[in-house]
Amino acid sequence: MIIDTTYLLPLARIDVDVDLLKASVEGRVNVRIEEMAVSLISLFELQAKAAKLGVASSIVHEALEAINKAFRVIPFYTKEIVEVSFSLRKTMPDYVDCVILATAIVLGENLVTEDSLIHTKRDLIEKEYRVKVYDFSSLLKKT
Repeated sequence: MIIDTTYLLPLARIDVDVDLLKASVEGRVNVRIEEMAVSLISLFELQAKAAKLGVASSIVHEALEAINKAFRVIPFYTKEIVEVSFSLRKTMPDYVDCVILATAIVLGENLVTEDSLIHTKRDLIEKEYRVKVYDFSSLLKKT
């Protein structure tokens, strides 16, 4: 499963409402960390967000190191990912989101994201690309 950048932000001490990694460690979601992968562009996006918020560079570096050790990091510059992301760009304004979605599509893996635009296109994505799109709440185990 490809995870969106949002879920990596807590590693750089950036608060988010949905801490997928913590929930996974605690067994509250139906996906294990070992099953998660990230686009390399998410590491850049995390770094840019942290810089904007004034997070110390040492904390960001530690987060990036942890991500590289814990996750399969997928390069965003393969021919297939570039082609699909360019195609997606016709309907999605945020190119970084296009790359992350293209990564899931090219690898044939599901995507978890909180991005509302991607969710509005979920049915089309699932039908056309056979990739399921989830959000944090849909992965929570039913109690």
